[in-house]
Parts: sequence; structure tokens; C-alpha cells
Amino acid sequence: MARTAEPLLRVEQLETQFFTRAGVARAVDGVSFEVARGEVLGLVGESGSGKSVTGFSILGLVDPPGRIVGGRVLLEGENLVDAGERRLRALRGNRIAMIFQDPMMTLNPVLRIDTQMIEAVRAHHGVDRAEARRRARDALGRVGIPAPEERLSAYPHQFSGGMRQRVAIAIALLNEPAVIIADEPTTALDVTIQAQILYEMQKLCGESGTALVWITHDLAVVSGLADRVCVMYAGRIVESGPVDAVLDRPRHPYTAGLIGSVPSRNRRGVPLAQIPGMTPSLLALPGGCAFRTRCPNAEADCAAEPPAERRPEAGRTLRCHHPVGEAVS
Repeated sequence: MARTAEPLLRVEQLETQFFTRAGVARAVDGVSFEVARGEVLGLVGESGSGKSVTGFSILGLVDPPGRIVGGRVLLEGENLVDAGERRLRALRGNRIAMIFQDPMMTLNPVLRIDTQMIEAVRAHHGVDRAEARRRARDALGRVGIPAPEERLSAYPHQFSGGMRQRVAIAIALLNEPAVIIADEPTTALDVTIQAQILYEMQKLCGESGTALVWITHDLAVVSGLADRVCVMYAGRIVESGPVDAVLDRPRHPYTAGLIGSVPSRNRRGVPLAQIPGMTPSLLALPGGCAFRTRCPNAEADCAAEPPAERRPEAGRTLRCHHPVGEAVS
């Protein structure tokens, strides 16, 4: 997709920390990226890499003992980190929306679906109930819910888990926000419905210019959905660039390890490739490169901080002393 000069969302050196009795966990440690109008950015990494906390931080949804301690989140030029709670409530669900992995973080179990969706429309737009209900019905239809007029009168417990997730996605799409943060929203859906939702999200971005940040561990989804990808490890973005370039020619050993562990890339009868070791605790990160204890390319100099945002080629960034395919000096 063609990108405009000015991004809708710009994240600059974002830092989110959790202050616990065991110490300070740097869940998001100097993360920077931007998303243009109509663009899809994939945010990829293992569990515990900080990608979901990054999404929560963007919307100001980090609860104590966590808090944003540095950086900026610019939505259409407005810094959300400095915005008060009242301003954030006006923006959430209207100019920026989030789709959670658990749909019950969106849905109220004791209210009918129509009540929740109509309220979501009228909170931001001066329309009557009939128009708000029409928009709600159309949104349910867009995410593949059969008989949407009838299902508006149902309660969340009357839907399956996958159907509840589709309702949560429909609520996020209701007001056609400028930016949507999607935190693994199709994990609970079957493959057919997942493909339908991904198609609708791509269509929305293309037609309305919505910018989409898709948080996931599923590289197959990212390869078919995203324009660009950021790979996170231990709270930092270690590699970024156009999705085809990164997935076809990974430069960071962690990215290469993620791609190599995808089952479809392994020959039949050959043991599944995997990254050795475990993701380090954010409370006790090793000095220097956090990936060095698991990295096949690690050398003595990896005990020092890797250079920030090396640019191996146009449009790509990298944090690594010894990238894949580069001779060790």
C-alpha cells in the first residue's frame, strides 16, 4: 500500500515498566515505530516479548504496578501519553480502538449486545437509536454473524467463544477509527472465519484509510496481512522492515529462528527446528544483547549493547552485532 508522508500513529522511544516487589520489569524498552494511513503493521514475538503491553500502553490501559515512564505516542499529532483520562475516553473506540484477545474484556456479560453496541455508537456520534442500531446490525454482518438483527437481542453468554470474539471485533469497527490495535483477535476462531475477518480488516484499511497494528505470534497471518513487520524480543524491537523482505531474508538471528520453527518450513521426517532456551525474565535480563544466551551467532562482543537501529538496507532496521549472513570480523 502507498504510504502518506505523515503517519497516523507514531510511537517514539516508548518505555513501560512494572514496579514489583521482585524488582522493575522493563516490559517495553525504547520501542519506536509508525503506521501510515491504510497501512497494516505486524508486531511479532514470543509470549513475554512485550508486544501486548505495547498495545495497552498506546491506549493508556496499563494498570498499576505498571506505568509509562518515557517516550511519546502520537495519534494524528496528539501525544496520548500526556492526555488525561477524560480525553483518552473520548478517543478510545472513536479515533483509536483495540480488539483484545479475550472478548470478555470488551463485552459486559449482563447487557444485551444491542445495548452495548448502540451505546458505543451514540457515545461518539449524535445519531438516534434507530441509526445506531442499523450501524450495529451492519457491523455484525460484516464479521460473519448470521441473522444479525436477531443476534442483537442476545446476551454474550448465548454466543460461542468464537462468536463473542466476532462481536468484539464488530464493536471495534463500529466507528471506523483512524487506528486499530488488534491483540491476537483471531486466535479463538476457526480458519474459515479467521480468513474472513482478515479480509474484512484489509478491506477496511484500504477503503477507509484505517491504520492497523496487528499483534501476533503467527507469522503466517502476518505474511498475508501486513505491509511491514516489527519483531520484538525482551521488550525491544530487534528487526523491522517490509514484511516480504524480513520474512524472506531475516537478518536478526531471533527472526531467523522464529521463521525456521514454523512447521511448514521443515522437511517431512526432520525434527522441528526450535530456538534453544527460554525467553529471559524481564526482571533479570542479561547484559548486552538479551538474545545472546540463545543465539547461534553470539560472540564476546554481544555482552555489550547492540547498535541501535542499524539500517542494513532502505526501510529496514536491526539491533544486532552479528546479523545472519554477515561474516564475523
